[in-house]
Amino acid sequence: MFRFEDPKYLWLLLVVAVLALIRFATYYNQKKRLRKFGDTELLKTLMPDVSRWRPFVKFCLLEVVIALLAIMLARPQMGNRISEEKREGIETIIAIDISNSMRAKDVNPSRLDKAKMMVENLVDHFTDDKIGLIVFAGDAFVQLPITSDYVSAKMFLNNIDPSMMVNQGTNLKAAIEMATYSFTQQENVGKAIIVITDGEDHEGGAVEAANAAKEKGMNVYVLGFGDTNGSPVPDPETGSFMIDNHGETVMSRLNEDMCKEIAQAGNGAYIHVDNTSSAQRLLDNELDNLQKMESTVYSDFDEQFQAVGIIALLLLIIEICLLDRKNIVFKKIKLFKR
Repeated sequence: MFRFEDPKYLWLLLVVAVLALIRFATYYNQKKRLRKFGDTELLKTLMPDVSRWRPFVKFCLLEVVIALLAIMLARPQMGNRISEEKREGIETIIAIDISNSMRAKDVNPSRLDKAKMMVENLVDHFTDDKIGLIVFAGDAFVQLPITSDYVSAKMFLNNIDPSMMVNQGTNLKAAIEMATYSFTQQENVGKAIIVITDGEDHEGGAVEAANAAKEKGMNVYVLGFGDTNGSPVPDPETGSFMIDNHGETVMSRLNEDMCKEIAQAGNGAYIHVDNTSSAQRLLDNELDNLQKMESTVYSDFDEQFQAVGIIALLLLIIEICLLDRKNIVFKKIKLFKR
């Protein structure tokens, strides 16, 4: 494949055409002046050493050199490789429930710590993917805008804690809605919302939000953490378990039915997370199905101006060595008599 890196310099080729017109006009005027002195055939015999063609050849050589210089400035390049590269990549927004119930230890070492471990393992397998983090409880906010900086993602992930949220509770709707507005504007790329929660939805509207995300081309996956039978919630201040207004120990139960409804509405999948690594494998498989293959045809180009420059230099040397008058050495050779 051939191309010019700076084709604007090719406009300098117009100089060649202008000089040709000037040369033609000058030659015509010269012939006119010679006719005033007498018969042209007689004048030739009076000037035996004057060559008729050498000045024209020298001018043509200069024209070619100027044209080659313009081509050099335009930087001619030749492609030496054309191939196809396939790149996989998706965009993933992870919404992590950091309500107090995520402190429960029915999943070792705790629901939240297990969630962090899963997200970190997920990031370790990312290559051309992008990730964003949202944390939510009674409210939701963006912890990390979508990025391909996996080091920053892990740093922000490690700093997530329920103490970050003043307004406790579980607002799944707010988390999903915020996730739908956190992707880039890039098209033809898989977009996944991963909701990490125990399914205790206190606000409602999560199923509708998941359906709206699906309509925008996003898939909503739900990772359900916890035990359906319930688990006490640790209180970090007392070192014991949290109690309600009636003095009873607060029990947090995984709401699987809610998690499944959200995943179904969002055209995703529900994955129950326990103390095994099966959930991690299932999640990886689900995201693999979203990966898009992007074909890119590219070419590596090598500069070719050096070859053009060498040709221009050789022609310039020939032009300098070629005299306007006939060479005495070649005077007797018929080819050079003109």
